[in-house]
Amino acid sequence: MLSFVRWCGRLTLNTLHETGRMGIFLGTVLLDIFVPPLQAKQLIRRISFIGSRSLLLIIFTGAFTGMVIALQGYVALRRFGGEEALGPMVGLSLIRELGPVLSALMITARAGSALTAELGIMRITEQIDALEVMALNPIKYLVVPIFLAALITFPLLNGVFVTVGIYGGYMVGVKLLGGSSGAYFTQMSSAAGSEDIWMGVYKSLAFGAIVAWVSCFKGFYADRGAEGVSQATTQAVVRCAVLILVWDYFIGSILI
Repeated sequence: MLSFVRWCGRLTLNTLHETGRMGIFLGTVLLDIFVPPLQAKQLIRRISFIGSRSLLLIIFTGAFTGMVIALQGYVALRRFGGEEALGPMVGLSLIRELGPVLSALMITARAGSALTAELGIMRITEQIDALEVMALNPIKYLVVPIFLAALITFPLLNGVFVTVGIYGGYMVGVKLLGGSSGAYFTQMSSAAGSEDIWMGVYKSLAFGAIVAWVSCFKGFYADRGAEGVSQATTQAVVRCAVLILVWDYFIGSILI
C-alpha cells in the first residue's frame, strides 16, 4: 500500500514538473517571437517543410475522407429520404470537425515527429549547446521559426483538406451514387456559415500551436542517446494527438 502511495506521489510530482517546464518553454517562445530579428530564411524553410511537403498527404487524406463521409452519409440519409442533405452533412463535418482534426493529426505524424527527432539529434550531438556557447538564443533561432510556420501552414493545409474533401464527397455522392449536383452545393452553401469557417480556422491555429509547442519541447529536451530521441519522438506524437482531440472538444464546446 505504501509503495502505491509513493508511486502516485512520484507520478504527480513528475507530471507537475513536466507541465511547469512546458509552460515556461511556451512562455519563452511567445516572448522571443517579438524579439528582433526575425529568422526569415529559417521561417521559409520551415514553412516549406511543414506545409508544401505535407501537401500531397493532405490532398490524399482529404479526398478519401470526403468520399467516405459521402458514401456512408448517402446510405444513412437514403433510409429517411433525405439525400438532399448530403451536401450540408459533408461540408459541415469537414469544415467544423474532421478537416482541422485530421489534417493536424496527419501533419503531426509527418512533420511533428520529424521536427522532434531533428531537435533531439541536435541536442544529443551538442549542437544546441554550441549555439549557446556562441551566445545565440537556440529557442529564438530554432523554435520560433517552427512555431510561426505552424501557425501559418496549419490553417492553409486545413483549407486544402476541406476543399478536396468536399469535392471528393461530390464525386461519390453525385457522380457515383447519382445525387443531385445542384442540391449538393446549394444546400451546403446555405447550411455552412462564416461562423463554421472561423471555427475551423480557430481550431487549426490552436492545433498548429500545440503541435509546434509539444514537438519542439520534447526534441529540445530529449535525453542523451538514440533511445532518448526515440522516446521523445514517440511521446511527442502521442501527446500531440491527445491534446488535439481534447482541445477540439473544448473549442467546439465554447464556439458551438
